[in-house]
Amino acid sequence: MFIVVTGAAGFIGSNLVKALNERGISEIIAVDDLKQGDKFKNLVDCEIAHYIDKDDFIEQLDAGDFDGEIDAVLHQGACSDTMEQDGRYMLDNNYQYSLALLDYCQIEEIPFIYASSASVYGGGSVFREEREFEAPLNVYGYSKFLFDQIVRRRWDDLSAQVVGLRYFNVYGPRENHKGRMASVAYHHFHQYREHGKVKLFAGCDGYGNGEQKRDFVSVEDVVRVNLHFLDHPKQSGIFNLGTGRAQSFNELAAANVNACRRHDGKPALALDELVAQGIIEYIPFPDALVGKYQSFTEADIARLRETGYEYPFLTVDEGVGRYIDWLYGRKA
Repeated sequence: MFIVVTGAAGFIGSNLVKALNERGISEIIAVDDLKQGDKFKNLVDCEIAHYIDKDDFIEQLDAGDFDGEIDAVLHQGACSDTMEQDGRYMLDNNYQYSLALLDYCQIEEIPFIYASSASVYGGGSVFREEREFEAPLNVYGYSKFLFDQIVRRRWDDLSAQVVGLRYFNVYGPRENHKGRMASVAYHHFHQYREHGKVKLFAGCDGYGNGEQKRDFVSVEDVVRVNLHFLDHPKQSGIFNLGTGRAQSFNELAAANVNACRRHDGKPALALDELVAQGIIEYIPFPDALVGKYQSFTEADIARLRETGYEYPFLTVDEGVGRYIDWLYGRKA
């Protein structure tokens, strides 16, 4: 029997594959699209039973090639580029593909755990898993929102577990292939290593310089929550997956710089010292982002906690520090 991980060579997918390996599980079918070939590097230290291209995988499912052979599907595959404007591509890749997997899993009575997104909330200020708070601002967010809506329509007829996880701002190992769509933590690290400083947006929406806040969540926590639901197949629902604690870009940048300084044998500096020394620098807020930028996000994780998930989430200091350790280890 196999566990299927879609988007397996991507950021969260490859971390899930590695975590399954650490549990002694290697009967994994890795599904992805390797048009961006360098993503293979994320799987080099992982053990899998088979790799299948995403388009071939749907054809093989339709042909019945894996009937009775799949234990669960962890669906992480998607186009996550929030700047992508091709709506036909986005809906085909993120909505129709997800729908085909959902249909198959329900027919075969297989647990289906999939990646949704906090982008469904758009520019709102309440981040609770209820329709009244959902208003995506781009077609990526709409593709995730639309699939969540279909899942909701089917609640009363489910034959097996279905879990949607609304990821907030995820950062951590195995994201370097994402380029400009990699996490802010990733870009801060490279800015500091290359230029000795980190650039943040000046104040906007009533927030001071660098004081815009996001719910930054480590991929370690994202993996842990996915595996929690894999271990509890009778639990279904759509759940926020953030820390439940908004932290500022200033805090993120300071954690990043100080973790790098620790590796360089230098003492940590307070935020005001980092600013005074020009290590954190503020740049004008881009006109192109006015009205399209989330200045504050904070997951309401009450429903997640109600499932019995009690593990504490990493703070920015903890999670970014561990991420920087990993990045330095990769450069050694």
